[in-house]
Amino acid sequence: MLEKTEAFKAFSKKQLAKLENLCAEVAFSENERLFAAGDPATHLWMVTEGRVDLRFEMPGKRVATIEQTVSTIEVTSQKPIAETLGWSCFVPPNQMRLSAYCATPTCRIILIPKDKLLEFFKDDPLMGYRFMSNMVRVVGYRFHQFQELFATMLFIHSELETKV
Repeated sequence: MLEKTEAFKAFSKKQLAKLENLCAEVAFSENERLFAAGDPATHLWMVTEGRVDLRFEMPGKRVATIEQTVSTIEVTSQKPIAETLGWSCFVPPNQMRLSAYCATPTCRIILIPKDKLLEFFKDDPLMGYRFMSNMVRVVGYRFHQFQELFATMLFIHSELETKV
C-alpha cells in the first residue's frame, strides 16, 4: 500500500520493501478518536481505508464534534490512494495540532515510527529527500484547505455582521 501514498511516490520497490518492515496496521471504529490535539506526534499515519475527520478541539470541551471538522481525508475503492496524516512528527514541538476521528464504520491506518523512518533516511539520503519533497506537497495541500476554511468563516462572519 505504501506505493499508493503521496508521501512515498517515486520510491523504488526495494526502498518500499525496506519500509514495509516498519509498518503496523491498526483499525478504528466509527467515532473513535485516533489521536487528540496535543498528543505527542511520534508516527506517520496513512489512511488506507475509510474516512477520517480532522477536528479542532475547543478549549473546555471533552470531545470534538462533527461541526468542528476542518478537513476530511477519505480513501475509497474509487479513490484507493492512501492519505498521509501526522506530519507534525517532523515539526517541533512534535505534537498533533488537530484531533482525528474515524468517520466511517471502520478506518484502516498504517503507522510508521518517525525515528525508524529517519534512520532509513540517514542511510539513503535520496529516499529522505524524495519523502520530504512529497511531504511538502501534503502540507501545502492541507494549508490550502485551511485557507479556504478561514476565508469561508470570515465571509460568514462578515455576512452576520451585515445582517445585525
